[in-house]
Amino acid sequence: MLNLMLYGVLPYLAIGSFFCVSVVRYLKMPFTFSSLSTQFLESKQLFWGSVPFHIGILTLFAGHLVGFMFPRAVMAWNGMPVRLLILETAAMIAAFLALVGLTALIVRRVGSARLRANTTVMDVLVYLTLLMAIGTGLWVALAMRWGSAWYTHTLVPYLWSVFKLNPDVQLMVDMKLPAQLHVISAFLLIGVFSFTRLVHAFVAPLPYLWRPPQQVIWNRARREPQAHD
Repeated sequence: MLNLMLYGVLPYLAIGSFFCVSVVRYLKMPFTFSSLSTQFLESKQLFWGSVPFHIGILTLFAGHLVGFMFPRAVMAWNGMPVRLLILETAAMIAAFLALVGLTALIVRRVGSARLRANTTVMDVLVYLTLLMAIGTGLWVALAMRWGSAWYTHTLVPYLWSVFKLNPDVQLMVDMKLPAQLHVISAFLLIGVFSFTRLVHAFVAPLPYLWRPPQQVIWNRARREPQAHD
């Protein structure tokens, strides 16, 4: 029964929460679709935490997505040991970047009285779920080597069974504990995603990348500095 709840029910609760809460929040509280940046409270440590975290987490997300959508291409890539090693090394570096960045962000928030005063329960929940997801991912990488090779044969079929509304719970039951915890943490993160500041990913200012440069024109003459005796 526990396995059924974790691998057969939790995925749909998480996905349902993800979509329903996101839509309702966007329609009812559109101004909350923001990262609620605390940069004006402290910016130096934010940079050194935010940049590596975003680089690492986006790289990991892209890698998992490619493996899910194109498992045969990943298997073909891993056909050569050198390419498998390159992929595994890149994934490990991305995971450590994400962990280092997240740790820096947590230390920054804990170490600043101003930031602590502006920390909510949902902020704490974000950090905990991200720590669990990244930590269990590193556990998988260290304890179950060559994850990109077996991921396409085990976890991808399970995930596709979930999307086909016929979850193959036994596939997850047969997995080792690190992989089980990693999958559970991923679904928990999806479930709480729309309740937290993570929703800012939906409104990332990507159009700024191709927007033509703006020309600023003064509508009145600027005052020249006056000379003093």
